[in-house]
Amino acid sequence: MSDFVVKPLAPETWDGFAGMVERHNGVFGGCWCTYFHTMNAEKERTYEANRSLKRRLVDEGRAHAALVFDGPEVVAWCEYGSPQELPNIYHRKQYEDELDVLPDYRVTCIFVDKRYRRRGLSAIVLDGALDLIAAAGGGVVEGYPHDAAGKKKSVLYNGTRTLFERADFEFVRSKGAGNCVMRRTVQ
Repeated sequence: MSDFVVKPLAPETWDGFAGMVERHNGVFGGCWCTYFHTMNAEKERTYEANRSLKRRLVDEGRAHAALVFDGPEVVAWCEYGSPQELPNIYHRKQYEDELDVLPDYRVTCIFVDKRYRRRGLSAIVLDGALDLIAAAGGGVVEGYPHDAAGKKKSVLYNGTRTLFERADFEFVRSKGAGNCVMRRTVQ
């Protein structure tokens, strides 16, 4: 098995991140992991516009992710950031209606290269994001994984409740159909 290395998304690691996204057609039809960054209905949602937006946010220090490298190649990422940085979450109206605590950080997207799936990289990259959050001072962290009710389920973008439970997150409540709010405090 390879020795995986976790690094933060930054201008210096952009090429690795971009390489992985390009290998997967921009991810989800060209999202470039920008969906959670903006609620602007006027946003141009094209491959190139999203790539450009993500690059600008990285250069400005307004896009955060843990990247898993296998040698020079990025093979997984976990996007995280403040609610101000990542305001657009699924089932947002329900989430806001039931809000009890606004977290310091959100984990909004976990993605693993199709060649590396089923090797435990979701756990590695989630742990990497939590380490980066700790290094930045820590705080309350929320994730919004799929709640498969104990059944095996293939999930492409934000992990499962079981994954988050293994990372010491606690179930807070259901959110939408099949998702939930999980929370943990990182020192």
